[in-house]
Amino acid sequence: MRPPQAPSPRAESRGAAPQPRRRPASPQWAAWAFLAPVTLYLGLFYAYPLYRNLDLSLRDYTVRSFVQGDAPFTGLANYRKILDDPTFAPALLHTVVFTAVCLVFQYAIGLALAVFFHQNFRLSVTLRALFLVPWLLPLIVSASTWSWMLNSESGVVNTLLGALGVGPVNWLTSPSWSLASVIIANIWIGVPFNLVVLHSGLQSIPSSLYEAAALDGANAWQRFWRITFPLLRPVSAITLLLGLVYTLKVFDIIWIMTKGGPADSSTTFATWSYRLGFGNLLPAFGPGAAVGNLLVIAALVFGLIYVRAQRKQALA
Repeated sequence: MRPPQAPSPRAESRGAAPQPRRRPASPQWAAWAFLAPVTLYLGLFYAYPLYRNLDLSLRDYTVRSFVQGDAPFTGLANYRKILDDPTFAPALLHTVVFTAVCLVFQYAIGLALAVFFHQNFRLSVTLRALFLVPWLLPLIVSASTWSWMLNSESGVVNTLLGALGVGPVNWLTSPSWSLASVIIANIWIGVPFNLVVLHSGLQSIPSSLYEAAALDGANAWQRFWRITFPLLRPVSAITLLLGLVYTLKVFDIIWIMTKGGPADSSTTFATWSYRLGFGNLLPAFGPGAAVGNLLVIAALVFGLIYVRAQRKQALA
């Protein structure tokens, strides 16, 4: 008589109920986990301040209402108030002139220097590093330095002009020269940024294109206009856009050098917004926030124009 045999593993597996398989974790949850810190950061430091600034511009906020939290809703009254203000037209003009002139000269000088340093001559790296000094200095240091240099009585600029036989110029105290003074200072500060970005764009252009153009008899200007400039358009577009956003909100340089004066001759939307909100004994928070929102809208419009242009270029 045979002893009873133990059931085989196959038989047990046939009779036993099948074990449910564990589903792998959804990749969507992992994506949300990675996006959560960025979303939180954007919400706290971008979305919420924009919302608060919009709320400020739509209410009649005073020092008392800030404490008690009972500012009445006024709608677009603050926007109508700044549009009717006599400072609006000159501030708008100064903002446009300041932004346009700074962008043109910063880009032109930065592009010229980028092409110059792209030749990779001896000491090019050292000189390029020295050109970054204005960009690395704190704005308060740069603005204070320019204030000293352009001082009417003891400034080094007027001293040099006197040595050339030119009379002293009231750079910071004359309505005819105050805007030009802050433009010069801002151009000097912004050139290194354009130099760095455009120089990196030049390094991405294949040298074989220049060699082929040289074999075809193209001179230096033709190589720049037919090769360098067209291939730098994507980099130039983002450089000009970032420069536009930065220049629109320039406040430190103008406020330290001229405080928007004299007689509002160098007042821009950035300095006007600050003066309305914090520069008076009776602050006008609502109108100040409304002026700031105009700057945000202008930057947003140009950003949308850039995005649309990039889409058209990608579809072309």
